Amino acid sequence: MTAVMQARGLSKRFGGLQAVKALDLDLYAGRLLGVIGPNGAGKSTAINLLTGHIRPTSGRVVVDGADLTGAKPWRVAHAGVARTFQIVKPFRGMTVLDNVTVAAMFTGQRHTVHASRQAAMETLDRVGLAGAARLSPTELSVADARRLELAKALALRPRVLLLDEVLAGLRPGEIDPALALIDSLRRDGLALMMVEHVIHAITAVADEVLVLHHGEVLTRGEPATVLSDERVIEAYLGSRFAKRAKEELR
Repeated sequence: MTAVMQARGLSKRFGGLQAVKALDLDLYAGRLLGVIGPNGAGKSTAINLLTGHIRPTSGRVVVDGADLTGAKPWRVAHAGVARTFQIVKPFRGMTVLDNVTVAAMFTGQRHTVHASRQAAMETLDRVGLAGAARLSPTELSVADARRLELAKALALRPRVLLLDEVLAGLRPGEIDPALALIDSLRRDGLALMMVEHVIHAITAVADEVLVLHHGEVLTRGEPATVLSDERVIEAYLGSRFAKRAKEELR
């Protein structure tokens, strides 16, 4: 199987801080890579490097064989890579539908406004927000605001989707529906990378888990194997969370 997106030796230094060091990863169609680690581990920096929001100090980013190292975000998006952001920033003066329409017009396929709105409406239906199309983003719940963020990314018609803490702020009862949606995207064939702090979310949907520690890969592998690794338990989960994760894997 050929990876849709690859990173090799990807590194970023901010002055004396090594934020990401020699990161290698492969994202495959129909598979989800979960990335975990404490705050400051380099998870969001890795997404920023992969999507052109930050230029790497060294290393390469390749999508479908094309070298996109240091490419502008718009070029990365046109290559089929979309992302969500931890902090959602919709266009508050527009409706939910208009927010997604703007993204749909950016696909590079030269949609008319009408075609873009139709595509946007289909995307809203895909994420369960069709009924909120005429609302202002300010009227949405936290969970629906996250779905809007996801819809904006999906409207780009990506082959690769990078999710940066899309479950942040959700109530317990809202997490499972969000995971079901993410899992359906994987089954549709998207190559997914999901940065997340909610451990049971990673165990539920990830095919592989990668653990970052001070910008370096501590370990990677199947969720059950990674979460039972003593280094992960001690460094990230603590005994209480490690016990919970193990119980969820039984």
